[in-house]
Amino acid sequence: MEKLNYELLEFIHSSPTAFHAVNNARIRLVEDGYTELFESDGWLLENGGRYFVRRGDSSLIAFRIPDDDFDGYQIVASHTDSPCFKLKPSFEMTDKGYLRISADKYGGAVLSSWLDRPLSVAGRIFVKENSKIVSRLVDSKDCTALIPSLAPHLKADKDTPLSPSLDMYALLGEAKDDGTLIKQLATSAGVDPESIVSHDLYLVNRQKGYVWGENNSFVSSPRLDDLQCVFASLKGFLLSSDEANVPVFAIFDREEVGSESANGGASTFLPEVLERISFAMGKSRAQHFTLLANTFFISADNAHAVHPNHPEATDPHNKGYLNSGIAIKHNAMGRYVTDAESSAIIKAICKSADLPCFDYTNPTGIQGGSTLGHIMQTQLSVAGADVGLPQLAMHSSYETAGARDTEYAFRFFSAFFGSHIYKIGNCFSIE
Repeated sequence: MEKLNYELLEFIHSSPTAFHAVNNARIRLVEDGYTELFESDGWLLENGGRYFVRRGDSSLIAFRIPDDDFDGYQIVASHTDSPCFKLKPSFEMTDKGYLRISADKYGGAVLSSWLDRPLSVAGRIFVKENSKIVSRLVDSKDCTALIPSLAPHLKADKDTPLSPSLDMYALLGEAKDDGTLIKQLATSAGVDPESIVSHDLYLVNRQKGYVWGENNSFVSSPRLDDLQCVFASLKGFLLSSDEANVPVFAIFDREEVGSESANGGASTFLPEVLERISFAMGKSRAQHFTLLANTFFISADNAHAVHPNHPEATDPHNKGYLNSGIAIKHNAMGRYVTDAESSAIIKAICKSADLPCFDYTNPTGIQGGSTLGHIMQTQLSVAGADVGLPQLAMHSSYETAGARDTEYAFRFFSAFFGSHIYKIGNCFSIE
């Protein structure tokens, strides 16, 4: 268990942004014999082939073609982004004797958790190389910036909430240091600073993760939501075996801001990839719809654990603690896609793999956040369920989850990808 969690923490530490998370997944896939496809090319797929395709550097879909014919698709989708701060195009502010960073809040961050933390700048830059505009990943790695809190002695009103437009500017250096950061990033990417034409850069928490607590029961780190599910589903996908269906590993950007982008969960990325697979394997359009009717997908995104200091913040009956296993997420308003049928399938998989699971709902009257699940179903009408792992301090810059839950998730995704889910008439069957 400890080895798996240290592997998780290394994956997270090397994935400060969605771009880095996708690149790390790409490296793992290539090492495992997967071939990269490009949306701008024609696809020639073969039985037994292993493939993946990226969109926008921050979303990726990988899949395997069985040796024989297949009945449908089995999909796990999670997201690569986390709440943070995105640097503006012109981000250096030289005033008041300091060099500061101007950035917009990305997603629903817990602002107070970003104060007085070691921060770095990471993301991607675009450079002009002859006639091409090429992206390069960059990461300042060491502590580059910090958002200082205001001492309580100096506050006229100590209860005033933090303001993104006033309190959340990061200190980068002295005023004389103007232009230094871009030079550092250019050096790390091996390019001339003058060749950088644009960027997608973010402030990210540089603190390393830890396994801690009595019996090393807990794991804390930045970006557990949702890189814990990304890591576990990727590992389960790579180590599973399957015969009858096409397993699909999908990770999307922009979930924290609604997924409405060309490479988010609300995009056509996944439906188009599935359609191209079907057509490349000789299926007609009618046969493709039959495959979709036999498809089952899992939206994997962490859930709220019972808080030790605020147990009243969770539903009194449909709840889980850290290390409770797989959360099966339900919502009466449809913000989670789980229904009674898909819940039964998830519970059957957990039972077959001897894994703990529990039903989760938000407290009555509290809507809670959304996930990829119901957003994806606007583009792809297939059966599915929302699952996750219980965690504390969601959307904080430093979150906490159960160490045993990482192993439960890996085993669950392995069992899901290794099972055969298909329809007989109007009923699902699972083997």
